[in-house]
Amino acid sequence: MKIAIIGTGAMGSIYAARLAEAGHTVWAIDKWREHVEVINEIGLRVDGPDGEFFVKTVRATQHLTEVGACDLYIIATKTNAVAAAAQDIAKNLGTQSLVLTIQNGLGAGDKIAQYLPAGQIMLGVAEAFGATMKSPGHVQHTSMKKIRLGAMNSGLDQRLDEVANVWRTGGFEVETYRDIAQLIWEKLLCNVALSGPCTVFDCNVAELRSNSDWWQIALGCMAEAFYVGKSKGIAFSFDDPVAYVTAFADRVGAAKPSMVQDHQKGQPSEIDSINGSIPPLGASLGIPTPYNNTITALVKAREAAFEGAGP
Repeated sequence: MKIAIIGTGAMGSIYAARLAEAGHTVWAIDKWREHVEVINEIGLRVDGPDGEFFVKTVRATQHLTEVGACDLYIIATKTNAVAAAAQDIAKNLGTQSLVLTIQNGLGAGDKIAQYLPAGQIMLGVAEAFGATMKSPGHVQHTSMKKIRLGAMNSGLDQRLDEVANVWRTGGFEVETYRDIAQLIWEKLLCNVALSGPCTVFDCNVAELRSNSDWWQIALGCMAEAFYVGKSKGIAFSFDDPVAYVTAFADRVGAAKPSMVQDHQKGQPSEIDSINGSIPPLGASLGIPTPYNNTITALVKAREAAFEGAGP
């Protein structure tokens, strides 16, 4: 396939490197000029859980319009840039092209559907991935477990299976799901428990777990999201969300959520699509959300003081 990956930070760079190494024609689209230049001049280096590899076949640009039509577009930006990416894709989208976004929170699919046909949109969830940018053209990939994919309009079809097989060629473990909303919400429970609280307390997940006061706040955020999800008809695969989120936190150990990494770089985070997505949904359902209200307000107060958004 000819694949365009819009947003090649840590996760997007891993997608680009592995898919290019598998033989696909891969374009990396990113606003970070130095990153684009290094990829074009030297290549893309990945220090991964299965060793180091170097890919020189990824093509990079700051402008999607230079790429032309693609078979598959993967939006790997932060959620606040998803709508802009969809607008750019719309300029070249073919009738058989597919668009996939893999995000941490809620609302990405709806943002894309404002500009692109819902029948061409797929949603994904990355489970237990860990990655950080070391320098332009160099990413450290610490862990990965599974990519979960589903069509925005629900159901499984041949095209979803084709996309899953493309990911498998890159060495990813992939599963497809009829109810991708369930998977998105189950990951959201983990994100609201870990991302916002870790950012507020400037800690990693293990440190959050070891402080009983902090952990109760994290579980408060999670419980609000769980009740909102249940009220919206989400069919969670478990009855005990505390056990589910606690087990997840214990698995990731000393991992540092991307929201924490954003703040340490002085960059705005995805708070609006994670903890910040719960209060408006709760208000519409008559469910109080004081934990997520407070965490969101604290994170936004810090971001208001940032002078720039980084690369």
